[in-house]
Amino acid sequence: MRTSITPLRGRNQRGFTLMEVLISMVVITIGLVSLLAVFATAMAATQDAQEDMMAKQLASEAMESIVTARDSAQITWAQINNVANGGIFVDGVTPINLPGADGLIGTADDALAGPEILTLPGPDGIVGTADDQQLSLANFTRTIAITPVINGGATTPDLRTVTITITYVTPHFRATTKTYVLSDYISQYR
Repeated sequence: MRTSITPLRGRNQRGFTLMEVLISMVVITIGLVSLLAVFATAMAATQDAQEDMMAKQLASEAMESIVTARDSAQITWAQINNVANGGIFVDGVTPINLPGADGLIGTADDALAGPEILTLPGPDGIVGTADDQQLSLANFTRTIAITPVINGGATTPDLRTVTITITYVTPHFRATTKTYVLSDYISQYR
């Protein structure tokens, strides 16, 4: 008995056509370009996160300066106000400067102290070595607004609202102006 294998007729084996290859390459290219765009957006968001953190720290630093000055009796309750209301804290938008001779952030003597510059660790990861990097805060501004608390139409004499606004521009692929606001109450009692 002899068996023979006969090929199936009507079933041709063939590879991909040129059109199928081109379509698959276009689909893969679109996917890779989309992935690259997501990667670029993630990198920009990481850089923005650093500036967001710096804005938060600058606002917290100013608030702590005011509270510490009150707690240590360095300034009086009447001085915890904006200049327009008889206090010592500058009205309006100011650059981020070092605290002046009084040690308080946001007062008139800060302009004489010069701009604040952050020192970041260099490639060795240690601050205070020769490879440290200096980061200017020129794209940041601060506003300290101190207002009385009004309760039932009357001003509460022993309580004020301190609102610190940090405004900054993110200089990455799409420059955006961002704002961080820290608002809290402060009383004359320690």
